[in-house]
Amino acid sequence: MALTTFLNAKALTTESPTNVVRTMWKKLSPLPGGNVVFSRLVGRMAPYTGTMRANIEELGEGYSRVTVTDRHSVRNHLASIHAIALANLAELTGNIAVAYTLPDDARFIVAGIGVDYLKKARGTITGECHCPPIDTSAKQEYQVRVVLKDEGGDVVAEATLRTLVGPKEMR
Repeated sequence: MALTTFLNAKALTTESPTNVVRTMWKKLSPLPGGNVVFSRLVGRMAPYTGTMRANIEELGEGYSRVTVTDRHSVRNHLASIHAIALANLAELTGNIAVAYTLPDDARFIVAGIGVDYLKKARGTITGECHCPPIDTSAKQEYQVRVVLKDEGGDVVAEATLRTLVGPKEMR
């Protein structure tokens, strides 16, 4: 699958007969720096999310691990990572796990998100998601849980994404 297909958001949602996220991860992740390239491509596909410069470290069936580095552009007035940056990291972590796990004929959208902020987030934050199995493109809602931890392993936030899965509309 061509890189231009991956960057074409329409192809990701309605036209591609395969799971483009899974295909591109399998091609890029074994290469040196492949996960960084993949992460930047995801950031181009979702420009707002790309501003965080998060790195997708691990991705597999029902699982993702994504990190974001603490830097000035994601901080708040309390010198910690902003709540919305944490919500954005949680959404990316959950979405990439879901996207990888989907059957070829399915698509998804987040219909809601709840985030509990438990501790000020400082340093590199790691999001981890174990999403439920998605075996069908039948319309269904899934609860996707994401945990965000700091470098010491302390949980700084927990999020639940209310994710709607359904069939792709092939045109």
